[in-house]
Amino acid sequence: MSEATTRFDVIVVGGGSAGLPAAIFAAERGASVLVVDHAPRLGGTLWVATGQMSAAGTRLQYERGIVDTADAHFDDVMRISRGTAHRGLVRLAVDNAAETFDWLIDRGFAPLPDHPVVGFGHEPYREKRYYWGAEGGISVKDVLVPIVEGHVAEGAITLRLEHEVVEILTDASSAVTGVAATDGNGNRHEFHGRNVVLSSGGYAANTEMFAELNGYPQYNAGPYPFSRGAGHRLGQSVGGTLRGFENVFNNFGALFNSDQFPARALATVETFPERREPWEIYVNALGQRFIREDIRSVDAREMALLHQPDRRYWIVFDQKILDNAPPIIVGWTREDITKAFAEAGPAFITGATIAALAEKAGIEAGGLDRSIVGFNYGIQTGNDFLGRNHAPEPIGSGPFYAIRMQGSSISGAVGLAVDDDLHVIREDGSIIPNLYAAGELLGSGQTMGKAACGGMMVTPALTFGRLLGQRILPLGLR
Repeated sequence: MSEATTRFDVIVVGGGSAGLPAAIFAAERGASVLVVDHAPRLGGTLWVATGQMSAAGTRLQYERGIVDTADAHFDDVMRISRGTAHRGLVRLAVDNAAETFDWLIDRGFAPLPDHPVVGFGHEPYREKRYYWGAEGGISVKDVLVPIVEGHVAEGAITLRLEHEVVEILTDASSAVTGVAATDGNGNRHEFHGRNVVLSSGGYAANTEMFAELNGYPQYNAGPYPFSRGAGHRLGQSVGGTLRGFENVFNNFGALFNSDQFPARALATVETFPERREPWEIYVNALGQRFIREDIRSVDAREMALLHQPDRRYWIVFDQKILDNAPPIIVGWTREDITKAFAEAGPAFITGATIAALAEKAGIEAGGLDRSIVGFNYGIQTGNDFLGRNHAPEPIGSGPFYAIRMQGSSISGAVGLAVDDDLHVIREDGSIIPNLYAAGELLGSGQTMGKAACGGMMVTPALTFGRLLGQRILPLGLR
């Protein structure tokens, strides 16, 4: 059948971590499925994502003697997010995550040998339910894409890559009836279907939309380049609404040795005290210490940075600390760090005096001087003003050094509002008939809240896609 005459059971807009399982499970129910993606290849953000997953009650946990439940997972997500995550969507995700993860294992996914663990890089869970593959998101992509390609070869899935969906089609009753897309030559194609699933990712690669929705500039050039907010615009065009603005978030800073943003991270700075105790101090643009540097909670560090000017801080130290402390940049030697300061990039600042360092870095000199005096007092008396415990050396004589760190995000907190069955909804809560959404298009603010909850982006995306294809989408009345 030709595109012009085919009415698909399911049209999936976006072939990433939610769209791929939606297509797979719908096809395995006997549905006719169309996958449309603006990119030239399948996989979406899995090409760049770390691929962190979390699930409770999995076979792998059982095999390793770990007793865990979806209720415990739910409680942990709500604890870490301080109650800011969307309860209905979190419940839907965690109640079905184990089945998703077990299916992924059955299809060839291989977690790291020591997994599950309580966490890595984010606030830890209370139980070992956190999984990674050796290649991050690529490990997940390499399971999903071949399954889809097999269904394409069999004719169960029709694939249209390099097609940008530009319009959602509706009938006189405002029910969704399909989509319109343009191909690489600018030709318009209309595809009609019983159900449309928007799974086209976030908006983090769209700098204008990121600034508009998040309220601060996009500093990070790391997002998937096709995360341009298309699904947000499409959903809104037929009456959908956005939510999650209150949960805008940033990490605890990346090392961008550039003033041209968005920029690529140069290296990883070790700010996790459980891996390297801090010798240095962290100050904001006013020269003030804003967090106890050896606090163990990454969430506390991230929340503290959220309120600093431009979400920026500097790691400040002197020559003696540079000479004696373990190198603060992961994989760099002391000589590598010294060379970076000698080359004087915008993130590596040095000065013979505190005043000179402050002037070059753009830090308020009086505030920086007061912070160093106070820090040294804490070392001398054992009474650090912020309660810090680990401080082997005072910041004494120059030269002095500062490494500039910038809070940023590679995902978007704001997303399309959906009900607990993943229907896209209007502001009054009514559903838009035949339109569903899943994946990063929902925004991190819904499944993680105002925090970073390990595995609560990729796993809900996979799970919601699976549930849509497996049982939520109505099929059979073509």
